[in-house]
Amino acid sequence: MKIIITGGLGFVGSHLAEKLLKKNHVVILTKSLSKINNVQGFKNNLIIEKVNLNNFSKTEKVLKKHKADIIIHLAGITSHSQSFESPLLDIDSNSKSTLFLLEYIRQHNPKCGLILGSTFIVIGRPKKLPVNENTPCVPTTIYGTNRLSSEYFCKIYHHVYGLNTKIFRLTNTYGPREQYTSKKNAVNHLIYKAFKGEEITIFENGKLFRDFIYISDVISAIQKIITNGKPGNLYWISSNTKTWFYNFGKILENLTKTKLKFIKTPTYTKKVDVGNFVADNSKLRSLGWKPKVNLGEGIKKTLEYFKSQKIT
Repeated sequence: MKIIITGGLGFVGSHLAEKLLKKNHVVILTKSLSKINNVQGFKNNLIIEKVNLNNFSKTEKVLKKHKADIIIHLAGITSHSQSFESPLLDIDSNSKSTLFLLEYIRQHNPKCGLILGSTFIVIGRPKKLPVNENTPCVPTTIYGTNRLSSEYFCKIYHHVYGLNTKIFRLTNTYGPREQYTSKKNAVNHLIYKAFKGEEITIFENGKLFRDFIYISDVISAIQKIITNGKPGNLYWISSNTKTWFYNFGKILENLTKTKLKFIKTPTYTKKVDVGNFVADNSKLRSLGWKPKVNLGEGIKKTLEYFKSQKIT
């Protein structure tokens, strides 16, 4: 099977490419080679095409060159703060890129499946926990709104044109290869700061919980959706476990030389943050999947990765 992964050099994309390579022909589309080290150990088995999805004519040529059985769409800008700084760019990178891929498939390769990677941010502030596939979405950011519109495009193209589209939403994902120097992924950033022995700061005395899931569990979930997921359906990839940031910080203190400091939540964060969050993963579990890596194991694996890569 030939699989195209957009954003395939990124955190989730690189892990997914490595796993799928064992039984499939994998092509990665990437707008930049800045993360090429993520595939360093297996890049000779990949086809890597450097193309910005917003360049529709060039992307179309690449898609025609590599006629895929499945496109897994992970590319896009994933920073909610950047979506406010460059809102039109966020529309191009998230909403329009998804719509372009759907139109391309409809016109040129209707047997090709599209799997969209989405985010818990689309929900906004949930009124009831845990959330599930039927929870109303009221996003608080431009990024979340554009991801949600991409989900609806997939649903519409399945309903109207019969395309094989599937959607998954990720909760707070962490592990090796994720960016760690910025706060875009708060979990990995805090693990990195702890690894360096620096003080870590957590809002509101850590009395906030989220749903953390380790990268290997995410990859096994996507594989299960590829093989067993139903067209037109949405699946939550989550641990369905509340992780209090207070406990998260204490684990980091115990494993490293870091010190934990509690601070007030910044004004911007108060306006856009989704607050406490946990997602019901029973629909995905019904396909025969379950998460295997607990928080303590996942943190240790991430710290070991930083050490093995001699990251400073």
